[in-house]
Amino acid sequence: MTTAMHLASQLAVNVLDARSLLSAFGVLGVGVVLFAETGLLIGFFLPGDSLLFTAGLLCTGTADRGLKLSLPPLLVAAAVGALAGSQCGYLLGRRAGGALLARSRSTRLHQGAKRAEELLERYGHAKAIVLARFVPVVRTVLNPMAGALGVPVRTFTVWQVVGGLAWSLGLTLAGYALGSSVPNVDRYLLPMVAVIVALSLIPLAAEVYRSRREGKAKELRG
Repeated sequence: MTTAMHLASQLAVNVLDARSLLSAFGVLGVGVVLFAETGLLIGFFLPGDSLLFTAGLLCTGTADRGLKLSLPPLLVAAAVGALAGSQCGYLLGRRAGGALLARSRSTRLHQGAKRAEELLERYGHAKAIVLARFVPVVRTVLNPMAGALGVPVRTFTVWQVVGGLAWSLGLTLAGYALGSSVPNVDRYLLPMVAVIVALSLIPLAAEVYRSRREGKAKELRG
């Protein structure tokens, strides 16, 4: 009976809610979600930023009395999921080219692909691969785009590891540090997650604004 109830709770998980994912799957879920978000195009909607921050917060045991995670296994799961997912996405891009993206009907995914290509062109391979980690959707599509565009394997691997560790461990430790230093932090969890999500969208919004401004400038010159 208990097993059946536990299975039912897992099946009822809300994949868009970080706390729901963590309650259902714990540390293992963090690794799986990060792998899917960074390695598979179908995972572009998953809440990577808020999941990492919330998981770090829950390691302190102050944010949710019913759930406490262990920090060392969490850091390992986060790093492995982020790095393995990114490398998998790159290899899929090298094999399938743009075919995988072309099959998708998601406007958001195609917009992310455009931003990813712009990042690669504007900042070069190394900087673009690192920056993409901090931009939702773009971090999903840049990996296969890099493979399809022929970014050298060594260059991609080195910089995706740098960006992946900075992103996954940085956000997790930020959540842990805040949970350790702020009393009754659970009262502010939802607002903090909202702020994290909003901040993660700033680079994408800046790129959209820049592209529109450059487009208008070209129209005026034309």
